[in-house]
Amino acid sequence: MPATTKKAPAKKPVKRTMSADHKAKLAQGRAESRVVSRYLDALAAGKGKRGRKRTPESVNMQIARIDKEIAEAAPLRRLELVQRRMDLVSERDRLAQRVDLEGVEREFIKVAKSYAERNAISYVAFRELGVPAEVLKRAGISRAQR
Repeated sequence: MPATTKKAPAKKPVKRTMSADHKAKLAQGRAESRVVSRYLDALAAGKGKRGRKRTPESVNMQIARIDKEIAEAAPLRRLELVQRRMDLVSERDRLAQRVDLEGVEREFIKVAKSYAERNAISYVAFRELGVPAEVLKRAGISRAQR
Protein backbone atom coordinates (compact mmCIF):
# COMPACT_ATOMS: atom_id res chain seq x y z
CA MET A 1 0.00 0.00 0.00
CA PRO A 2 1.51 3.36 -1.03
CA ALA A 3 2.36 5.83 1.67
CA THR A 4 0.17 8.87 1.66
CA THR A 5 1.43 12.21 2.65
CA LYS A 6 -0.78 14.72 4.24
CA LYS A 7 -0.45 18.32 3.28
CA ALA A 8 -0.01 20.77 6.07
CA PRO A 9 -2.88 23.19 6.33
CA ALA A 10 -2.29 26.33 4.27
CA LYS A 11 -1.10 29.25 6.30
CA LYS A 12 -3.16 32.36 6.17
CA PRO A 13 -1.20 35.25 4.73
CA VAL A 14 -0.18 37.70 7.37
CA LYS A 15 -1.95 40.97 6.85
CA ARG A 16 0.58 43.71 7.30
CA THR A 17 -0.47 47.18 8.13
CA MET A 18 1.54 50.34 8.14
CA SER A 19 1.63 52.45 11.21
CA ALA A 20 0.24 55.94 11.05
CA ASP A 21 3.78 57.26 11.55
CA HIS A 22 5.06 55.27 8.57
CA LYS A 23 2.22 56.52 6.38
CA ALA A 24 2.90 60.09 7.45
CA LYS A 25 6.60 59.77 6.59
CA LEU A 26 5.78 58.33 3.16
CA ALA A 27 3.37 61.20 2.50
CA GLN A 28 6.01 63.71 3.64
CA GLY A 29 8.57 62.14 1.28
CA ARG A 30 6.19 62.34 -1.67
CA ALA A 31 5.30 65.96 -0.90
CA GLU A 32 8.94 66.98 -0.54
CA SER A 33 9.86 65.18 -3.76
CA ARG A 34 7.17 67.11 -5.64
CA VAL A 35 8.45 70.45 -4.27
CA VAL A 36 12.09 69.68 -5.11
CA SER A 37 11.14 68.42 -8.57
CA ARG A 38 9.04 71.52 -9.29
CA TYR A 39 11.93 73.80 -8.28
CA LEU A 40 14.51 71.93 -10.35
CA ASP A 41 12.14 71.97 -13.35
CA ALA A 42 11.68 75.73 -12.95
CA LEU A 43 15.44 76.24 -12.81
CA ALA A 44 15.95 74.15 -15.93
CA ALA A 45 13.21 76.01 -17.81
CA GLY A 46 14.69 79.37 -16.88
CA LYS A 47 18.13 78.58 -18.22
CA GLY A 48 17.17 78.35 -21.84
CA LYS A 49 19.71 78.30 -24.61
CA ARG A 50 22.49 80.64 -25.54
CA GLY A 51 21.80 83.47 -27.92
CA ARG A 52 18.82 85.72 -28.38
CA LYS A 53 15.96 85.03 -25.98
CA ARG A 54 12.81 83.61 -27.53
CA THR A 55 9.51 85.30 -26.77
CA PRO A 56 5.95 84.32 -27.65
CA GLU A 57 5.91 87.32 -30.03
CA SER A 58 9.01 86.20 -31.93
CA VAL A 59 7.58 82.69 -32.22
CA ASN A 60 4.28 84.14 -33.51
CA MET A 61 6.23 85.97 -36.25
CA GLN A 62 7.82 82.68 -37.33
CA ILE A 63 4.42 80.97 -37.37
CA ALA A 64 3.04 83.76 -39.59
CA ARG A 65 5.94 83.31 -42.04
CA ILE A 66 5.33 79.57 -42.16
CA ASP A 67 1.60 80.12 -42.76
CA LYS A 68 2.43 82.22 -45.83
CA GLU A 69 4.96 79.71 -47.15
CA ILE A 70 2.76 76.62 -46.66
CA ALA A 71 0.24 77.69 -49.31
CA GLU A 72 2.78 77.60 -52.15
CA ALA A 73 5.13 74.86 -50.91
CA ALA A 74 5.63 71.50 -52.58
CA PRO A 75 4.10 68.55 -50.68
CA LEU A 76 7.31 67.42 -48.99
CA ARG A 77 8.24 70.97 -47.97
CA ARG A 78 4.65 71.52 -46.77
CA LEU A 79 4.98 68.45 -44.54
CA GLU A 80 8.16 69.87 -42.99
CA LEU A 81 6.51 73.27 -42.52
CA VAL A 82 3.45 71.76 -40.87
CA GLN A 83 5.68 69.94 -38.38
CA ARG A 84 7.73 73.08 -37.78
CA ARG A 85 4.53 75.04 -37.17
CA MET A 86 3.34 72.45 -34.64
CA ASP A 87 6.70 72.63 -32.85
CA LEU A 88 6.51 76.43 -32.75
CA VAL A 89 2.97 76.41 -31.33
CA SER A 90 4.16 74.06 -28.55
CA GLU A 91 7.13 76.31 -27.87
CA ARG A 92 4.92 79.40 -27.77
CA ASP A 93 2.62 77.75 -25.25
CA ARG A 94 5.58 76.75 -23.09
CA LEU A 95 7.02 80.28 -23.23
CA ALA A 96 3.69 81.77 -22.26
CA GLN A 97 3.61 79.74 -19.06
CA ARG A 98 5.60 81.72 -16.56
CA VAL A 99 6.69 79.96 -13.40
CA ASP A 100 6.59 81.89 -10.16
CA LEU A 101 10.22 81.11 -9.36
CA GLU A 102 10.12 83.01 -6.07
CA GLY A 103 7.17 81.00 -4.77
CA VAL A 104 8.64 77.70 -5.91
CA GLU A 105 11.98 78.70 -4.37
CA ARG A 106 10.34 79.49 -1.01
CA GLU A 107 8.74 76.06 -0.95
CA PHE A 108 12.06 74.44 -1.93
CA ILE A 109 13.87 76.19 0.92
CA LYS A 110 11.35 74.80 3.41
CA VAL A 111 11.88 71.15 2.43
CA ALA A 112 15.32 70.92 0.81
CA LYS A 113 17.32 70.09 3.93
CA SER A 114 14.98 67.29 5.01
CA TYR A 115 14.84 65.93 1.47
CA ALA A 116 18.62 66.05 1.08
CA GLU A 117 19.25 64.27 4.38
CA ARG A 118 16.69 61.54 3.71
CA ASN A 119 17.95 60.89 0.18
CA ALA A 120 21.69 61.49 0.80
CA ILE A 121 21.84 64.39 -1.68
CA SER A 122 24.94 66.54 -1.33
CA TYR A 123 25.42 70.28 -1.63
CA VAL A 124 27.56 69.67 -4.72
CA ALA A 125 24.82 67.64 -6.42
CA PHE A 126 22.35 70.51 -5.99
CA ARG A 127 24.94 72.98 -7.28
CA GLU A 128 25.59 70.76 -10.31
CA LEU A 129 21.92 71.17 -11.26
CA GLY A 130 22.12 74.94 -10.96
CA VAL A 131 20.69 75.56 -7.51
CA PRO A 132 22.27 78.83 -6.36
CA ALA A 133 24.57 78.67 -3.31
CA GLU A 134 22.50 81.40 -1.64
CA VAL A 135 19.34 79.26 -1.91
CA LEU A 136 21.13 76.24 -0.42
CA LYS A 137 22.44 78.40 2.41
CA ARG A 138 18.93 79.65 3.18
CA ALA A 139 17.72 76.03 3.12
CA GLY A 140 20.37 75.06 5.68
CA ILE A 141 22.39 72.87 3.33
CA SER A 142 26.13 73.46 3.70
CA ARG A 143 29.15 72.28 1.76
CA ALA A 144 30.23 70.16 4.73
CA GLN A 145 27.09 68.01 4.59
CA ARG A 146 27.16 64.83 2.57
